[in-house]
Amino acid sequence: MGSSDSKLNFRKAVIQLTTKTQPVEATDDAFWDQFWADTTTTVQDVFALVPAAEIRAVREESPSNLATLCYKAVEKLVQGAESGCPSEKEKLVILNCTRILTRILPYIFEDQDWRGFFWSTVPGAGRAGADEMDDDEGARPLAESLLLAIADLLFCPDFTVHSHKRGPDSVESMHAIDSCEYIWEAGVGFAQSPPLNYIHDLNRTELLRLLLTCFSEAMYLPSSPDNSVLNPWVTFFCSTENRHALPLFTSLLNVVCAYDPVGYGIPYNHLLFSDYREQLVEQAVQILIVTLEHDGGGPHRPPSPSSIEEQEVCRTPHHKFSAPPNTLVPVQATGPENLFVNYLSRIHREEDFDFVLKGLARLLTNPLTQTYLPNSTKKIQFHQELLVLFWKLCDFNKKFLFFVLKSSDVLDILVPILYYLNDARADQSRVGLMHIGVFILLLLSGERNFGVRLNKPYSVHVPMDIPVFTGTHADLLIVVFHKIITTGHQRLQPLFDCLLTIIVNVSPYLKSLSMVAANKLLHLLEAFSTTWFLFSTAQNHHLVFFLLEAFNNIIQYQFDGNCNLVYAIIRKRNVFHQLANLPSDPVSIQKALQRKKKTPDVISRTSSQETVSMEGSHPAVPAEPGTLKATLVAMPGIDKLTEKSQVSEDGTMVSVPKKDPSLCADQSAAAAGTSDTESNSGRDNEDVFYTEAEMERRRLSSASSASGWAPSQDWVLSWKCKLPLQTIMRLLQVLVPQVEKICIDKGLTDESEILKFLQHGTLVGLLPVPHPILIRKYQANAGTAMWFRTYMWGVVYLRNVDPPIWYDTDVRLFEIQRM
Repeated sequence: MGSSDSKLNFRKAVIQLTTKTQPVEATDDAFWDQFWADTTTTVQDVFALVPAAEIRAVREESPSNLATLCYKAVEKLVQGAESGCPSEKEKLVILNCTRILTRILPYIFEDQDWRGFFWSTVPGAGRAGADEMDDDEGARPLAESLLLAIADLLFCPDFTVHSHKRGPDSVESMHAIDSCEYIWEAGVGFAQSPPLNYIHDLNRTELLRLLLTCFSEAMYLPSSPDNSVLNPWVTFFCSTENRHALPLFTSLLNVVCAYDPVGYGIPYNHLLFSDYREQLVEQAVQILIVTLEHDGGGPHRPPSPSSIEEQEVCRTPHHKFSAPPNTLVPVQATGPENLFVNYLSRIHREEDFDFVLKGLARLLTNPLTQTYLPNSTKKIQFHQELLVLFWKLCDFNKKFLFFVLKSSDVLDILVPILYYLNDARADQSRVGLMHIGVFILLLLSGERNFGVRLNKPYSVHVPMDIPVFTGTHADLLIVVFHKIITTGHQRLQPLFDCLLTIIVNVSPYLKSLSMVAANKLLHLLEAFSTTWFLFSTAQNHHLVFFLLEAFNNIIQYQFDGNCNLVYAIIRKRNVFHQLANLPSDPVSIQKALQRKKKTPDVISRTSSQETVSMEGSHPAVPAEPGTLKATLVAMPGIDKLTEKSQVSEDGTMVSVPKKDPSLCADQSAAAAGTSDTESNSGRDNEDVFYTEAEMERRRLSSASSASGWAPSQDWVLSWKCKLPLQTIMRLLQVLVPQVEKICIDKGLTDESEILKFLQHGTLVGLLPVPHPILIRKYQANAGTAMWFRTYMWGVVYLRNVDPPIWYDTDVRLFEIQRM
């Protein structure tokens, strides 16, 4: 009964607040205490009992009451952080204030006039206990007081961490606590795993939810290419002003990477017990990706970890991190340094890397785990946040990237990514997931070791909706990419360049492709080299260049083990002859375009021999009607996403300068390995920031040829002469007569005999001089930074539905659309 009474009282207080036209004095504790003192409401109750319309009404009609409510709630949190919440009653007050602020903050952010409110100081009301402190400390902006209180409360003994009290009479002073001794979980830099306490996990989750809400002001600002605009909440929280920055960063990272959703291996375990740790892990990974968005020091990257390996961070003997806050790089002009980014970049011990990588791989693989009992293991839902975190780790800590690629552990990340890409290919609401997966593979493919690791045989056999094959992880990658290109939805077309760039990057290292993968690559070439496809947009011919470049790399550098691919090339030799004799006269161009109108499908899907899919797999399906999705800004073109590097003879990479447009065609044709993929027109040439609605309008207008582009004879000739066909034509010239002779002489119809012949054949001295290997390495730019910001906040918005923190508020960074 008490619970329903307290809800009723709480609701009465809300109604009083919305109906009072006169400002309520801040000193009227009897009134304000109704909101937090005697109520036992859950966060869901608060969202139900404080409707959006009423918050907006108070904001418009009695703004001073809303201001006082916010101020009083923050004041209570500050007092709790000072006292350490010794009593249960104080703990309840803290939780109630946390829930009320989580409910109200989005409505403060959506109104431009209110956005500065938390960054102002409240006149005549300093921090609690301010009289003992300096004046300037007392006049902290409300936002800073709130953030510091949350940080303190996240390390509050008996509330969010285990008490280290020696006896019943000893008291732990909040000011004297060394929070490095209270890190939440063993892992990076901390050896002791505190006992699990679900109450602590629930309290941490509530505080982290409020922290995430504080950071979400970014959602209410429109997307802009100016990446130097820092989020003031994140900037302050991750600065030296926060004395808990290091232990909190370590706690968040360790809680995420140590989490094992399968638990004790008991089937249906998750149906019997609530997993409070999962809620905490979800909030922790979201806080991590949001705080790691800004490298506050601008262009500065932290020093290499090797220079600081001797330095340890906290004085406690079990703490092995790298650099104490006072050894940080001086503050840059663009804003204070982001300590979370700094700490992430300084992790350097092999056992720490191993802990992080194994933890992320375990969680990413979790939704793939097949058991004989349906629904018997818990499946996590936060794989998108984990992929963003993995991306941040590779981006900010190059030593981590090299560790990932040092062994075949990278394949434990690759397989789940390919699973997600294949599973999401038909679902337009998951287009962001497709992009982040492809971005990670593009980043990894820029490193030689990734290509080498792909040669490991693939034996796991995760149930995927792809043809059954026997081969390596490289075969898996090619088969999944082929499936995405031929059966994915239309909005994935901008990713084709990236998918093929990844294949080109790894191609010089692929020792032996299976027949299934070889046929898939040839099918893609066949589809992309039809005249109607080549002539229908200004960029489509790039796809043919990428595939030819991949074939050339394999023939020149891995001919010996690739008889399957050589055989597939010989069988499909007419495709290469047609390319070499591509018509360029106006009549042929018009004929091809007429054919396009009759064949609206992007790629012929029938000529690919589809075989039986893997056992236990489910077909990729479109989004359920009514699914919500967040829009994304457009992605920059592949020439903006990557920079070219040439692999020199000793294996080192040398950056290739951007092509000089005045370079004559025959010069570039001579470098047979280089593709004509530098764009001359279209989307690749702009740093674009379009909403999806704008992108759709542009697509329609270009389809109606309002864009003014039309294929011409000169245009076709400008790239046709650069097609890198010399190596393949020479291979066909040498091998086709030999294969035909064997077939006639021995009356062969069995391809295994032909493959045996090709396996032992050689083209040494017969092919053109090998071209230098060209790798396109991912490079960050303003366009990708903006894409990541909108994607990340869109994920955070859609994943926080219980309670629906931002639902129905006026977010401006993206649009929420219903499928």
